[in-house]
Amino acid sequence: MLTVASDVEVLARFGRALADPIRCRILLALREAPAYPADLADALDVSRTRLSNHLACLRDCGLVVTVPDGRRTRYELADERLGHALDDLRNVVVAVEGDRTCAEAAEKGCC
Repeated sequence: MLTVASDVEVLARFGRALADPIRCRILLALREAPAYPADLADALDVSRTRLSNHLACLRDCGLVVTVPDGRRTRYELADERLGHALDDLRNVVVAVEGDRTCAEAAEKGCC
């Protein structure tokens, strides 16, 4: 059974992963299919170094795993349910009224 502390930690890691647009794009790409870093870098139009840093963050958050494939390493979502969770989160955000922003949007650059 999960404790409240571990639930909070899991959600915090998930939030950290989603806090960057590049990491979101990586997760959405891996939702479609596993991929190699070089292919992801090309598809997302980011440098391989930058992509590597974001993949390391996603690994540390427990959201992606590496799968050895000969001399190469393929990345995929750690759990197929993560793809469904991403779809659900995206649909919830889309359902929010477009004219609503948080009170601190202008000064913090959020929302």
